[in-house]
Amino acid sequence: MTPKDILLHLRLSFSLFLMPVYWFAISQTPNLDKPKAVWIFIILHVFIYPASNAYNSYFDKDEGSIGGLEKPPAVDKKLFWISWAMDIFAVIISLVLLDWIFALMIFVYGLVSKAYSNDKIRLKKYPILSWLVVGFFQGAFIYCTIIMAFEKSFETLKPQILPALISTLMLLAVYPMSQIYQHEEDDKRGDTTMSILLGIIGTFLFTAIIFSIAFAGFFFYFNQEDFITLLIFNFPTFAFFGWWFLKTIKDKKQANFKNTMWLNLLASFCLNGFYIWLCVK
Repeated sequence: MTPKDILLHLRLSFSLFLMPVYWFAISQTPNLDKPKAVWIFIILHVFIYPASNAYNSYFDKDEGSIGGLEKPPAVDKKLFWISWAMDIFAVIISLVLLDWIFALMIFVYGLVSKAYSNDKIRLKKYPILSWLVVGFFQGAFIYCTIIMAFEKSFETLKPQILPALISTLMLLAVYPMSQIYQHEEDDKRGDTTMSILLGIIGTFLFTAIIFSIAFAGFFFYFNQEDFITLLIFNFPTFAFFGWWFLKTIKDKKQANFKNTMWLNLLASFCLNGFYIWLCVK
């Protein structure tokens, strides 16, 4: 693999789709330390998430489109070692610049993300289990990891239970949609994903239900003004989702890479925008 191929498989842009959890946690921590927040961002979005992407690419060896990469280059063992090196480096700088709790939690996250793809374990083969694991670890687990970096006490997590749960619900909603265009690739490898289990139309309906539950959580968590602002920020996502769903009912080929990436981009920008607004208001 060339350095360019490796860089492509890190899918740095894909970290944008996981960024709302970071900004949500940052907006809700009462003891924000800005330099520490910058390091947490770098550790997660420049090292931990791209390392997981690379590891996943190595074991999946996709020939068709994958999240954030329409035409993935062929992979070799270099990608495997790059992934491990990035994870180890992230843990070391976490120990040096943050603390052992944060370092331990991202180490655990890295192991779980590898269990998702590794051919000996391959959680990805189990649709409901992988859905729950991804939703919990990319949502509530990372949310609490960020909060703990500032608070230093498990007692301080009690007021954070609902936003952590909402973070997981949002990931549980998004996860099947991210698989909707990969049915053929996943089926070739024998991976029965959540989206395959639900079917294309079922994936849309299931996502809409989980999103609705998540937004009910937002309704109870935020005051009225913030909740209305959340709805305004996310209107483009709702509109695109509805438009895409109607198109897909008529033609299932519309459940493709391009439309999936548009939904991911819109959802990420809208949620990130709202959470950043919470930080600065």
